[in-house]
Amino acid sequence: MRRPPLSRGAAQAVLAALAAVVLAASVSIFTGVGDAGPPGDGQRGARRTAAPAAAGHWVGSWSTSPAAAEPNTPRGWAGRSIRNVVHTTVAGSGARVQLSNLYGTGPLTIGHASLALAAGPGRADAVPGSMRVMTFGGRPTVTIPAGRAVVSDPVRLAVGYPADLLVTTYSPSASGPATLHPHARQLSFIAAGDHAERTDGSAFTTRTPYWRYVTGVDVWSTEAQGAVVVLGDSITDGVSATLGANRRWTDFLARRLRTEPGAPRYGVLNQGISGNRVLLGGMGASALNNPSALDRFERDVLSRAGVRAVVVELGVNDILRLPRQTRPEPIVAGLRQLVERAHARGLRVVGATLMPFGGRKSAGPQQELVRQGVNAAIRSGRVFDDVVDFDLALRDPANPQRLLPAYDCGDHLHPNDAGYLAMAKALDLDTLKGQASAAL
Repeated sequence: MRRPPLSRGAAQAVLAALAAVVLAASVSIFTGVGDAGPPGDGQRGARRTAAPAAAGHWVGSWSTSPAAAEPNTPRGWAGRSIRNVVHTTVAGSGARVQLSNLYGTGPLTIGHASLALAAGPGRADAVPGSMRVMTFGGRPTVTIPAGRAVVSDPVRLAVGYPADLLVTTYSPSASGPATLHPHARQLSFIAAGDHAERTDGSAFTTRTPYWRYVTGVDVWSTEAQGAVVVLGDSITDGVSATLGANRRWTDFLARRLRTEPGAPRYGVLNQGISGNRVLLGGMGASALNNPSALDRFERDVLSRAGVRAVVVELGVNDILRLPRQTRPEPIVAGLRQLVERAHARGLRVVGATLMPFGGRKSAGPQQELVRQGVNAAIRSGRVFDDVVDFDLALRDPANPQRLLPAYDCGDHLHPNDAGYLAMAKALDLDTLKGQASAAL
C-alpha cells in the first residue's frame, strides 16, 4: 500500500534529526583529521551556496604547528581564558577546531570553549550573534591527554574569507606546560576567569603574540577543492612580517588562489616553525621542541584535512644552525624522504630553492657552498615534482649571495613584506595542480 507523503513540517523534522546524527558522529580524538558530514549553517540570514550540502567536504582553512612547551607555565593557563585570533584562507558554512596538548605533562581539561567571528582586526570582541559554544562528543568539556589533540564537533557558523576567528578556551585546572606556537605574528588575548562565551572583549586585557593550544581550523566547503600545506621555517612562519597584517608569504599566496582566474581553489595551511630543520630537531631547553621536518611530516602535513599539494621551504637552518650540515647531500636526501612520503599519499610536492643569506654573521663561504649545492640539486628536477625559485626571485642581481635590499627586512635572512609578496608571486599556481610524478 502506498504511504501518504510526509507533511512539510514532518519532513523538516526528519531532516533535522538526520543532521543531528551527523553532527554527533563527527568528533574524534586526533590521530588524523577525518571527514565528517556537513554541519549546515545555523547563522540566521547567512548566504547559502547553490551546491547541495552533500557536495561539500572538510578543508583546512587555517593551521599552525605546535612548536614548543611554553616556558614558565608549569600549571598551564589554569583559571584563564585564552582568546586566539586566527585568519581563514577559505570560506565555509561550518567549522571544526583542533586543540593540542602535545607539550603538556598532564591532562588538559578544557572546561569551556567557543568560536566566533572577530568584530574587526586586532579586536577581542565578537560579531553580535556569531558566538558559538564548542562541544566535544556532544559535551561542553573535554580532557585531552598529554601528548594528544582533539577535534571539536562541527560548529554551525558561516565563515567567510578573509575572516578573523576567535577561538577561546578556558581551562579550570593545571595541565603542565602550554602547547605553544611562539611566532604567530598575530595578537591574541588573555582574561582572568571564564569568559569563553563573552561577546564583549573588555575582559581580555592582556595581549599576547603567541598561539596556545589551537592548531587547526577546518571548514565545511562546497567551493574549495582542497588545501596546500606549506612546510617551512621562520621564512614561512613570517617572523619579519608586519604584526597583525597577514602579510606572510602564505597569506599573499592565499589571496592569489582566491582571486586569480584558473587558480586552484585551495586553502593554505602554514606549517612554518622558526628555526626548523629538515634533519634535526630540538631547540632551547628541550630536545622535543621544534621537531624536524622528518619527525613532524605525518602530523603537520599528511594528517591535515583536504590536502592536495605540498610546498617545502626548508634547508637554511640545516646549514646555519649548530650542528651544521657541511655537505649538501644529507639535506637533499632528507628532502627526498619528505617527497617519497608525500608521494605515498598521492600528493604533489613543490620545492623551494634556498634564498641568499650573505651578510648573516653565521654565514661564510662554506655555508654558501652548501646552499649552492642544495639549490643545484633542487633545480635539477630530481628532488621535487616542481620548483619555485625563491633564490632567483629575491636575490640581488648585483650581489647574488645577498637578498635584494628592497626585499631584506634588515637581518640579511628574512624578507620584509615586499619580499614575502615577491615569494608568493614567484610560485606558478599551475604547479599545485595534478598528481605526484611517477618518478623523479
